[in-house]
Formats: sequence, structure tokens, C-alpha cells
Amino acid sequence: MFNKIRRYVTTLPLTLVMWQVIAPLTLATPPRNPDQTVECELLVVGGGLAGSAAAYEGLLAGKTVCLTEITDWVGGQISAQGTSALDERPTQRSQLIYPRGYLELRKRLEQHYGELNPGDCWVSDSCFLPGDGDRILKEMLTDAAKKGRGTFKWFPSTVVKDLTIEKNPNGGTGKQIMSAIAIQHTPAENAPPLNSSPLSQTIEDSYKYEDSEQFKKTIIKFIPKPHDKQTPADWYVIEATETGEIIALADVPYRLGIDPRSYLEPSASSAKNDPYCTQGFTYTFAMETTAEAQKHELPDFYLQYSPYYSYELQRLADFDLVHTYRRIWSPEQGETKTFGGITFTVPTPGDISMQNWTWGNDYRPGTSQDNLIYTREQLQKMGQLNPGEWMGGLRTETLRKGEENAIGYFYWLVVGTTDSQLGEGVKTPNPNNRYLTGLESPMGTVHGLSKYPYMREARRIIGRESFIYENGFMVNEIDISRRNYQDDYYKKTLSPDAYRQLHATLAGLEGFKILSGEASPEQVTRRKRSTIYPDSVGIGHYAIDFHPCMTEYPAEKPGNKERKGERMGQGQAYPFQVPLRAMLPQNIDNLIVTGKSIAVSHIAAAAYRVHSFEWSSGAAAGTTAAFAIDEQILPYQLVEEPIFRSKKLQELRQKLDANNNPTTFPNTSIFNETWDEWK
Repeated sequence: MFNKIRRYVTTLPLTLVMWQVIAPLTLATPPRNPDQTVECELLVVGGGLAGSAAAYEGLLAGKTVCLTEITDWVGGQISAQGTSALDERPTQRSQLIYPRGYLELRKRLEQHYGELNPGDCWVSDSCFLPGDGDRILKEMLTDAAKKGRGTFKWFPSTVVKDLTIEKNPNGGTGKQIMSAIAIQHTPAENAPPLNSSPLSQTIEDSYKYEDSEQFKKTIIKFIPKPHDKQTPADWYVIEATETGEIIALADVPYRLGIDPRSYLEPSASSAKNDPYCTQGFTYTFAMETTAEAQKHELPDFYLQYSPYYSYELQRLADFDLVHTYRRIWSPEQGETKTFGGITFTVPTPGDISMQNWTWGNDYRPGTSQDNLIYTREQLQKMGQLNPGEWMGGLRTETLRKGEENAIGYFYWLVVGTTDSQLGEGVKTPNPNNRYLTGLESPMGTVHGLSKYPYMREARRIIGRESFIYENGFMVNEIDISRRNYQDDYYKKTLSPDAYRQLHATLAGLEGFKILSGEASPEQVTRRKRSTIYPDSVGIGHYAIDFHPCMTEYPAEKPGNKERKGERMGQGQAYPFQVPLRAMLPQNIDNLIVTGKSIAVSHIAAAAYRVHSFEWSSGAAAGTTAAFAIDEQILPYQLVEEPIFRSKKLQELRQKLDANNNPTTFPNTSIFNETWDEWK
């Protein structure tokens, strides 16, 4: 397998990678008539892990599932985004408490390689080649369709351009998505194949209706599959994109970036909302260890980005450690080495490493001049919220700079001698490595970068309002964090009322003593668990992990620093749940949100973003949509208060658990106040 990869790898100098100057955004022309009309019961928009899981469960439930994806690979993080190293917590992994589809994915990876960790990486128990993630997931979806007698309709290289939204004709409180217009692109005649150019050079074209020099377009209209009986919703649209495209396009209430500091989000780095500061995104790439030193040509743009690169911490300042961190292929085991308390095997010729490093190929814009994901205000000003004018909602210039930054980071790794955080004398050259490019290379691209950047944060919906959640439902920092919040920092930054409210909320029944003045926050014991939700439909467990935005524009500016206070919320979290209310947007009754766009705060989102969580939330979305069709009920009706009395909700949760899609962790009930054993 590895020899096949090497045979097709090209070694173009980095300066030969064409980096075009991006023209100002040009809005698309009006659409021609659709070239085809496709019927679905579930339209899943976004083929990452959450979208794949939603499709998987929908197919097992016997539904007609349409799955669209902007790239030509399914799997998102494990394939098109190149982060094919499963982020897992030791306790959850040791007990294999994962959804059935995620367990099947791990099983098939192990069967494919004969081991679960063919990369012998040290960050995970499973590091592998991205293309294999795509192939295995496609096989799983095909098999799920056969087993469940569902119908799978796969639409690669496809983006949703427009939605028809009308008042729900069959009741309900809101509107429904009645149809969706999508654009699928294939190479134009005499044009290079797909994945020849970086995303920044193709994304705007992919959202335009007209054919171009590089793409031929097919206009697809997705509509509900007709039913024999009257139902409150004929189909469900599942938002599973990496940036929350559908929630922006549908214009439902959402948040972006930092939430204002409050007793619910006490570690927020701002007293007010800052939509421009989202977590950094990363173009991953693959590099191979070679026996001989390679010639490395200086990229034209390197000096612009070189002031940014760093090993970050002295205990991480070792090339072999960084190379093996996410090593995805290792045909021969090297000698054992320990650095900074971490033990690993040194790279040997033929090893392939995937790079994903904070002060490396992370690109971390944080201002209104360079934010990647446009805010609602910016979209409105640009006209992208007008009918037929949606262009994906991303800043193309920032994508381009993220691409340059990633390629510059490779050059720094193999040639560089500077370190922005640790100073001189730390970084030494490592020329025995080459940057892998070519359609048969690990990233499957001519330019060698991942097909799509690894996204850590997206637009996040605000769930529906209720008696308890007057401003709309949301999972917040204090719902999952292990922090005790009695540091002086919180006494100084929160008002006295907010400080009391914080500890009253965390104290459970004893909280009344704090609010009444009978006890001070220091005199009561905080609960040692996360918030338990009666409508939990999935699970996750990961640390609150930040890759903060930078303070100034541009992100690579010499001497630039991370946004002050962003890492305050970072730290360990208890096992957490995925409430159904976090997946249901306001205003639209047949839209279910999954993945990174569910209703969680900026800080909580830093934990609700890894591989197994995405699968769990996607499995919940697919199961909920199929259940709603079969039971002729709208999902929001399952969580109308009082939730605990909802028999249909309990039926849904029982179905999820019976299908080995867990909705709780073992021994984490409301009667167990201490979850310290979950690490």
C-alpha cells in the first residue's frame, strides 16, 4: 500500500504551487432550471463524521438518504480535513463506550491494517491514512443501506446554494424547508482534475451556477419524498456542515465566537460577545521521512509567516516528538526515545506524519478584518443572505493565507532555525523529509494540503426558548467543566451577584443557602459531575481544548499574541451529554442540527468538537429524523415542557440505547454526584 502511495507522489517545488490573487467576491448569476430533481426523506448537508453518522443511522432505519459534501471524500476530520488521528479520552476508550457506527469504524480500520494504530503515533490509539478513512466510511454507508433496506444517494463535490422556506403547511409552530437547490461540480473539458487547486481557488466558483473554465455545474433540486399519509413534516434537513452553513442560509438565531462573560460562562475572555474570535483552523499536510537529505526551495511567501512558527513549549521542542505526534504511517519501528516525559519511537525512512500544530499550521485570525466565518451582519452587508446569493459564508482571502501558512510551516520544520516563542538556539534544520503531493498522496491533492481545513468551531444555534431557558437553550461552560471557580480571578471578574449565582448553580440543592445568604460560596460543596439532561440523545468526553485566535491583524504579524484570557476556560471536563434541545433551532421545524453547530457556548464547544462526539450527535440526528417520520411527530414536540413526561422522548431514547447509540455514560446518573473516576 505504501509503495503505491510513493509511486504517485510528485515532488514539485513549493514555489511552483500556483497562488492566485483572489478577486473581490462576485455574486452568482440567477440559476437556470434544475438539471435534476432528487427525492429524499433525509437530506444531510455535510459529509463529515456527524453527517456520515446521520446518514448511517437513517439508512439502517430504512430511509432514503441524500448526502451532500463540498469535497469528494466522506469523513471530514478523518479524511478530507486530514486529521486522521482519533481524539479519545482514556476512560471512554478503555470501556469502548461509543456509538455503534463509531465502533464499526474503529473495527474496520483495525481489520484493514491488521492493527488500530498503523502510524504508531503517540497522541492517539489510532492514526491512519486519510484516504482509507474515506473508503471505509463509504463501504459502511453502502452496507448500512443494504442491511436497513434504505436508499443511499451520494452527492460529492456539492454545495447547497438556496433554500425554499415556507410556513409549515401541516401545523407546528414554525416554518419548514420545502426544497433545497444545490450545485455539483465536476472538471470542465480540458480542465485539471478535482483537487488540483487549493480550496481558496475553487470555493467561490463552486457556489456559482454558471459553468466555468475549471468546473462544469449540475443544478440539483432536492425535495421531500412523497408519503402515502399526511405527516407534520415530509422530510428532514440535517445540518452537518463544518461551519454551520445551513443555519446561516436559513437565518435562524445563532452565535459565533466568544459569548459574553456570565455566571454560566465565567471564564469567557470578554464581557461582551466577540463574533470574530473563533478557534483557529488548520490545513493539514503529510510529510515523509527520507534516508537522504532533500532540497527544499524557499516559498515566496515564507518570510511573511516565519515570525509565527514555534514549538510553543520547551517540553515540546523536539522535531522527532512533533513528527511522531500524529504519525499516520510507519512501516518500520524505530528506536524508543523519551523527550519532555513523552515516550515514542523515532522516525525511520518511509514514515509519514500528518501535521496539525498550534504554533505551526494553525491559522488563527481574530478580527473583523480577517475572521474566516462571516458573521450575520457581514453576510447581510455583502448580500449573501439574499435569495440565490449565498457563496458559502467564508472569507476566501483568509483561506488562502491559511494555505500559505501551512506550507510555510513545513519549510520551517525542515529548514527553519527561529522560534517565535522560545527564541534562538532551539530550532535546528531537519532536511531528511519531503512534502507529499499528488492525487494518490495521503491528502489526495496535487498541492498536498488537506481538501478542506480542519475546523474547530462553527456557527452555533441558539436552541428554542422555554420557561427555564428564557434566552434560548444552550449548553454552557459550567455544565461540563471540572473547575471549582473559587480562584480570585472569578471573584474579581464577576459581579458579586454573578459570583453567588455561579456557585449556587453548581451546588445543587445547597445553592439555596447561597442565594438566601445562609452560606457563602466557599462553604458549600460543588457537584462533581456535568449537567444531566432528560432529553440526552448522545454522549461525549474530551477536555476543553483551545487554539485561541490572535489579538491583532494579520494573524501572522510579528510579535502577535493569543487573545488574552482565551485559555482561562481550558481544562478537564466531565463526561457530557448531547441534549436533543441543543439540536433543534428556532423557527424551522424540520431542520435538525448536528456536529459543531449544536447549541453550545464558545467554551463548551472546545470540548464538543472531537471525532466520537461528532459521530454520537450525528447518530442522534439521523435516528431522531427517522423516528419523527415514523411517529408523525415534530422533534420539538418531544421536548416540550415538562420534558420528563414525554413518552415519545423516552421511546426515542430507548431506541437509541437499544441500537447501541448510548445516551448516558455508565454510573453517571443523578444519584451519583461524583464522577471523578472519569478521566
